[in-house]
Amino acid sequence: MDQLELLWQYQQVDIEVERYEREMRANPNRQKLLKQRDFILDQQTVVKRIEGEVTVMADRLEALQDEVVRLRDAVSETAAALDAAPPQALSGVRENVSAFQKLLESITRYEAELHKMRKDAENRDKQQHEARVRAAKVKGEFDQLKAAYDTEYKDQQGALDKLKAQAQKAAEGITPAMLDHYNTIKRHSMPPMARLNEDRCGGCNMSLPSVVLHKIRSGSVTVECENCGRIILVRQE
Repeated sequence: MDQLELLWQYQQVDIEVERYEREMRANPNRQKLLKQRDFILDQQTVVKRIEGEVTVMADRLEALQDEVVRLRDAVSETAAALDAAPPQALSGVRENVSAFQKLLESITRYEAELHKMRKDAENRDKQQHEARVRAAKVKGEFDQLKAAYDTEYKDQQGALDKLKAQAQKAAEGITPAMLDHYNTIKRHSMPPMARLNEDRCGGCNMSLPSVVLHKIRSGSVTVECENCGRIILVRQE
């Protein structure tokens, strides 16, 4: 049997391997596990993002609290200084009133920001808790489903290994160069080989030029379809 016929027989088993691998990838339990895994990873990302935001907020809260304390101390010190030495001129009174107003406005602004940040922190804590609960719930479902799928996958992998062993046996007698050529075509066309149907490629159904048909029928060289790139094999009666 020539190389092309051996390769054709190999392709039949290889097609079965490809089909079975697609079925394994499309397994409903596998698809559900992947979605659950992605959901858990998303929730973990949410938790980490919130943790980072909370860290930044905590630093800002501490800075604001320190600033409010400093401003209140400044108000107390200014008030004590005024009690000890009240201004005599009206301009001095106005300056002190203006200074008090600025201090009080700053305190009010910072306290408003503190209040908002505390509310934001509460919301972040709630979001983080909800994300952890969602992740934990799905993780429980994931673990149960994975235990069942692992058994199913073990059986499927056993069947796939048998198919691959058949493909390996079918490859015996085919030169490495021919197999490499087959696998190169396989990257863009599956199956990589097609029978000649009258004057058409059995893969893409395109008509082949007479010079190409002559080369194919002569059997002297390996010929590929000019349209899809598949190796053309003459149908044997």
